[in-house]
Amino acid sequence: MSSLTVYHESAPEQPLKLLCHAEDIAATLAEVGVRFERWQASAPIAPGASQDEVLAAYAPQIQRLKDEQGYVTVDVVSLTADHPQKDELRAKFLDEHRHGEDEVRFFVAGRGLFTLHIEDHVYAVLCEKNDLISVPAGTRHWFDMGERPHFVAIRLFNNPEGWVAKFTGDEIAKRFPQLED
Repeated sequence: MSSLTVYHESAPEQPLKLLCHAEDIAATLAEVGVRFERWQASAPIAPGASQDEVLAAYAPQIQRLKDEQGYVTVDVVSLTADHPQKDELRAKFLDEHRHGEDEVRFFVAGRGLFTLHIEDHVYAVLCEKNDLISVPAGTRHWFDMGERPHFVAIRLFNNPEGWVAKFTGDEIAKRFPQLED
């Protein structure tokens, strides 16, 4: 189940708010400029589907976002527990960073934990199948895929180069809960 846990940045052991309804999550994140939606496929997707099949199943939603926000690059990323570089990838994404563009992810399968550091609060968003999150450019955040990752996600970019991070050097991510497998 998708969830949003809000903390003060100085108190990772004491959540201020825990939300589990998509409408409440979306409304709370909208207050800080983050987009959260639930999508449904327009066609069934079989396990192991190709990138083209996944993109075709969500073509109307993808086109709507491209038209609204000007995204130029769309791809599908898939990671499982048997990936040979899963530990290195997890470590890389767990460090707080920013992007010069929005970070848009739609979870076709599996789950991941996006944690956003906005002003003096931390928003831990557990995204699962059918969740779309759009983290605005410049927002400090980190992503945890867990020790045994399992997710398939559609990624949309304004930058044709794809994922480009600027790490903050702040150790805050080490103080907050990670994704439990």
